[in-house]
Amino acid sequence: MTTTFPGTSVTTGHAHPPRRSVRARPEAVLALIAAGVVAVVGMWWANTPSVAGFDDWLTNAGRITGLLAGYAIAVLLALMARVPALERGVGSDRLARWHSMGGRYVVGLAVAHMLLIIWGYALTDRTDVVRETVTLNLTYPDVLKATVALLLLVGVGVVSARKIRPKLRYETWFHLHFYTYLAAWLAFGHQLATGAEFAVAPVARTSWYVLYLGVAALIVWYRFLTPVRLAVRHRLRVSRVVPEAPGVVSVYVTGRRLDRLRAEPGQFFRWRFLTGHLWWSPNPYSLSAPPGASEMRITVKDLGDQSRSLAGLRPGTRVLAEGPYGAFTASGRRARKVLLVAGGVGITPLRALFESVPAASGDLTLLYRARDERDLVFRAELEEIARARGATLRYCVGPRAVIGDPFTPATLAGLVPDLPRHEAYVCGPAEMTRAVTAALRAAGVPKRRIHHESFEF
Repeated sequence: MTTTFPGTSVTTGHAHPPRRSVRARPEAVLALIAAGVVAVVGMWWANTPSVAGFDDWLTNAGRITGLLAGYAIAVLLALMARVPALERGVGSDRLARWHSMGGRYVVGLAVAHMLLIIWGYALTDRTDVVRETVTLNLTYPDVLKATVALLLLVGVGVVSARKIRPKLRYETWFHLHFYTYLAAWLAFGHQLATGAEFAVAPVARTSWYVLYLGVAALIVWYRFLTPVRLAVRHRLRVSRVVPEAPGVVSVYVTGRRLDRLRAEPGQFFRWRFLTGHLWWSPNPYSLSAPPGASEMRITVKDLGDQSRSLAGLRPGTRVLAEGPYGAFTASGRRARKVLLVAGGVGITPLRALFESVPAASGDLTLLYRARDERDLVFRAELEEIARARGATLRYCVGPRAVIGDPFTPATLAGLVPDLPRHEAYVCGPAEMTRAVTAALRAAGVPKRRIHHESFEF
């Protein structure tokens, strides 16, 4: 069923807009990565006068795949180093998708490198691949460590597979990925010790050091030192925990000079609550209200593991927060009219945008999907915002088997007049997000004006 709560007046969001931050454009990042690929292939070309014979073709194919694997793992680590320009410009959701796709390439290139090199060397030495494998691992410098690195990468790739990943706790999946750092370190020495490109070309060797040490510096600064620096500066603490709906609580966090974080509605932090069983795992939760100078709010649904424990947090608990992250904000908006589509706990960042995104009366619409009326989080708040801003608020409540598909192109076009001229923000379960995005495209909303974020790791 659908309920509409029209408002009567308008407000235009922040009195003091957040300062503009440096944001990397996705196209520029992809172009830079592609340029690196060309440079890596150029390194091989410059150090390969000729290729003769099947064994030489195999060996050189192994060299190319090895160089590309070494470059790609550095790129993957840089994408997830939580560099603010990437997080705000490209967006965490898109970075995660790039990282997932790139991880498959890394594993494939690394395995191909190993098989091609063993086969090519075996033909050159006129021996079988088993003996050549033993010889390479026991007599060539750092090859055994590289083999361990390959096994680690394959293991991380397996646990990240789509059929396996949903079965793991977020905390388990998160900590297993730290083995990628170990794999990169183990493989680095092998690349310099046995790579023909680096043995005879000091410029290439120096460039490889700069690449890896630069990525390592980004990781250390943004993933480890910055959270500590922010904790000292802002002194975050839990002020109160408020139930919002069955299994859903809001956690209010206070601190000093929080406006200096330059957080925007729609963004999220990775939160580490310093209690006996929560301190070791940072979990991503979106801001569910526009941040203030002394208080922020997150809203969390009980999905097990850490999220269930947040309901028992005590006032005064210290907090470490990494962020803000994400490009799911109004900063890149192009259209005057705005459509927000939320599913389940996906309402959290959209609740903050619903209150703050600049829009005239009649130009802002929120569609909120839930299985049951008891699952409508922030109902009173949303209705008050809709009345104050002259916005349209529509609920779609009920099991899918009863109400059917609520997000067909025809349904969306009927609910939202002049739909193609809207900027659309979609957040919710991954399946719903994909369905709404496809329906919006089919209804005529340009791809560049559809922003989406899913609660899928």
